[in-house]
Amino acid sequence: METINVQKRDFNLKAKKMRRLGLVPGDVFGSSLPESISIQMEEVVARKLIRLKREGSKVMMNIDGKTLPVQIKEKSLNAVNNEILHISFQALTADEKVNSVIHIIAINDDKIAGILERIHLEIPYASLPKDMIDTITIDVDGMKAGTVLTVGEIPELNSDKIELQIDPDSIVLRVSERISNATTAVEG
Repeated sequence: METINVQKRDFNLKAKKMRRLGLVPGDVFGSSLPESISIQMEEVVARKLIRLKREGSKVMMNIDGKTLPVQIKEKSLNAVNNEILHISFQALTADEKVNSVIHIIAINDDKIAGILERIHLEIPYASLPKDMIDTITIDVDGMKAGTVLTVGEIPELNSDKIELQIDPDSIVLRVSERISNATTAVEG
């Protein structure tokens, strides 16, 4: 598991000035902490984190020399200038279930004859930290029009180690037929 280095936040700096200095504000919360901790991290660390990880991903966090397992809970971005505004983390406790999401990634969608509809690409669930799943990759190569994949048909989701918080009959992916653009002449 990747480790990121952060520091406790310097409250002498307002968030806007922090960002200009190349720092991103954040916080860490969780039942294992006596209170939430306001943090700051270098922007390069934050950019790498949001490029390589998703909400629900586990990482190790080093706060001033103390290492803590966390999951990325929420990230706020400015869509106009792609500035990272804030990142929230949840501290994980080995014996306490945590709510998270599994990200579904479809690959080889260019190799199917139909149109791939992505319906549920984030699957909410709860598990102990050791059983958390970040992503599930589904190879759709060879799926025919009419194919429907539900949550319950994904093997990794049929585990007694995770509690799904979505109906197993919910559709994740569906392949529909391509509609041709051929026009028919109307006689009149």
